Amino acid sequence: MTGDESRLHTAALVEPSGEARKHRKARQKTATRIEQDARRAEHAKAQARLDAERAERRATTYLSSAGEAGAAALRTPGGFRLPRHQDTSATLAGAYPFLAEGGLGADGVFVGQDLYSGGSFVYDPWTLYARGMITAPNIVLAGIVGSGKSSLAKSLYTRSIPFGRRVYVPGDPKGEHTAVAEAVGGRAIVLGHGLRNRLNPLDEGHRPSGLSDAEWVAQVASRRRELIGALAETVLDRVLTPLEHTAIDLALHDAVRSSDVPILPMVVDHILNPDPASNTDGRLGEDGRLVGHALRRLVAGDLAGLFDGPSTVRFDPSLPMVSLDLSRVAENSTLISVLMTCSSAWMESALMDPNGGHRWVIYDEAWRLMAYPALLKRMDAQWRLARHYGIANMLIFHKLTDLDNVGDQGSAMRSLANSLLANAETRIIYRQEADQLGATAAALGLTGTEQKLLPSLGTGQGLWRIKERSFVVQHQLHPAELDVFRTDARYLGES
Repeated sequence: MTGDESRLHTAALVEPSGEARKHRKARQKTATRIEQDARRAEHAKAQARLDAERAERRATTYLSSAGEAGAAALRTPGGFRLPRHQDTSATLAGAYPFLAEGGLGADGVFVGQDLYSGGSFVYDPWTLYARGMITAPNIVLAGIVGSGKSSLAKSLYTRSIPFGRRVYVPGDPKGEHTAVAEAVGGRAIVLGHGLRNRLNPLDEGHRPSGLSDAEWVAQVASRRRELIGALAETVLDRVLTPLEHTAIDLALHDAVRSSDVPILPMVVDHILNPDPASNTDGRLGEDGRLVGHALRRLVAGDLAGLFDGPSTVRFDPSLPMVSLDLSRVAENSTLISVLMTCSSAWMESALMDPNGGHRWVIYDEAWRLMAYPALLKRMDAQWRLARHYGIANMLIFHKLTDLDNVGDQGSAMRSLANSLLANAETRIIYRQEADQLGATAAALGLTGTEQKLLPSLGTGQGLWRIKERSFVVQHQLHPAELDVFRTDARYLGES
């Protein structure tokens, strides 16, 4: 095959024939025509809809902007105009009352002003419990020094007294509640070296109504046994062994047998020198030796003269307020804890009377108490039974990080301390330092908005967290209250 013939043959294989080109062009024209027909049909439909809408508008009769003519216009001859009015949100809240939440109601003790709504803020744990708004009547109150938390606590319990409430302060380390107790017709029992007041923590105490003789004897014996064990554990700073518990039980039994009203020196003597009838194996004195010497501190050591003899005062549960002033005792944390253990045991029978009415129990300087397992366990038991006994407990802190000093992370003591917070559905937070905000918010479950409020709160202003509801309240004091409640008189040089 020549070169020309080869080129003609290759072109015939690549280029389509004339007949194929004609069919292809015909298909393209048909497709173009179908597409154009579809667009024209769609355009016709759209135009038909537009024409129908225009025809409908032309056929509709509208009321003119000037309204109906004649009497149907319902107009006065002159124009009706109102002057522009400007007012505060507190006044306009009557016309639009949804600017702030409605509050807790009017039943209870007046606290001050709700800074969100401008209305009065009233609080009473027993009233809220009866209405089903809370399930635990306990309160946690925290605030830095000078924020006004102490005045708030005093206002809450003193203003409750006219409503039939009573107030117990089982230990007042700074003596702040003494003047208040005397002002309301109650009594402050001042304890200290060289003073004539003496409390016997082994007293039977107030007998609740409705108990049989056997029940009362068993209750007193149990309370005495727990008290002596708690004192020994506090001084020794450890848990007692079973042998030491046996030594205490037998010594207490012998002391009660020898006297209707035992005192601590009797118990200490029976521990260190057990009765031969009880010391059957001759080892009882050795088993209780450490406990005896620990308790001897209350008899002949730095607590001598406070709890080592018969009581010189009587607990009167009918008084509106009873406070145990421990401010005359040296500043020693272990000493304070022992004092608190003895003093709380002395009034515990009155606290545990279900027929005693509604009572406040105030734990000031709570961080001191919670550092000791024995006291912490007693507090936890009282908080759990608060509803049964008609008690509202109040724990007063400087800051919530004080709880970090209670036991080790994950320990039983830390769990008990956290359970106190869980059983307090009313949390009142006064001003906190900036470095405390995260810990406070985490401990109390505060929102970001609530957390940002805390550093800016003024004196007497607090964030009230009651279950899931929040209020910012300005506490208001009467001048007479201010004179009695002040805690800075010594600092200012006033008598």
